Amino acid sequence: MSQPLADRVALVAGATRGAGRGIAVELGAAGATVYVTGRSTRARRSDYDRPETVEDTADLVTAAGGHGIAVPTDHLDPAQVRALVDRVADEQGRLDVLVNDIWGGEHLFEWDSPVWEHDLDNGLRLLRLAIDTHAITSHHALPLLLRRPGGLVVEMTDGTDTYNRQNYRNSFFYDLAKTSVIRMAFALGHELGPRGATAVALTPGWLRSEMMLDAFGVREDNWRDALDRVPHFAISETPHYVGRAVAALAADPDVARWNGQSLDSGSLARTYGFTDLDGSRPDAWRYLVEVQDADKPADVTGYR
Repeated sequence: MSQPLADRVALVAGATRGAGRGIAVELGAAGATVYVTGRSTRARRSDYDRPETVEDTADLVTAAGGHGIAVPTDHLDPAQVRALVDRVADEQGRLDVLVNDIWGGEHLFEWDSPVWEHDLDNGLRLLRLAIDTHAITSHHALPLLLRRPGGLVVEMTDGTDTYNRQNYRNSFFYDLAKTSVIRMAFALGHELGPRGATAVALTPGWLRSEMMLDAFGVREDNWRDALDRVPHFAISETPHYVGRAVAALAADPDVARWNGQSLDSGSLARTYGFTDLDGSRPDAWRYLVEVQDADKPADVTGYR
């Protein structure tokens, strides 16, 4: 198996589950050494109270062919993030890929609730988890990433720049959080580009994360059973799909062409030629605009 990232070191911040786990595993499959962080460990669950742990993710990275290293970290704590980056520097002397995937806000936003009715504490906590964590991590990690030319920063979000500019995303706080992350990548592109590194914003499509599968009462092996209730779920994708997008970006010697841009897994699949685990190429954001948001019947023909 080709391992184009065998000499690379990556940090996936927020890799306990979902897209972060898929990204970490696919970077490992490409041969990378991957530091994975999160608050859920085998010794202690986070406030999510879910079974996935950073140690499990690290084991999956190693099983995929890389070297997974779990470092429990609260990315709202600058001291913990500083210690994390110091460890990477001491053990590896380099950082080639930084993925800012910290989130943690699923239980904090209220669908279609205006700002004056939304719980204020939850909304402000959501913004801290979605924005402050990324800023804190970049502040401490980027000097190490810039030691060598060619570094890559991936800001993970929900929605493309075009889609989020034209559509209200669930609530004031959620909308602000996900749009702000896209702007972070734009700003980082201006700061990193002249210094030999690249920053992008990246979104998966409709993600079949552990939490999403649980919400629909299905597993990955029978996810289509949810289509009777949620027909448009047919366009969904596994976390490995966006993981392969990150691995493709990290292996691209011309990755700087994307600097500062908003990208999505479906469009990158067409560019780089990778597929999801089932061999398909879901193009979720085009589907959402042309089918779901247009109130057409669910039909993924030509979209995956």
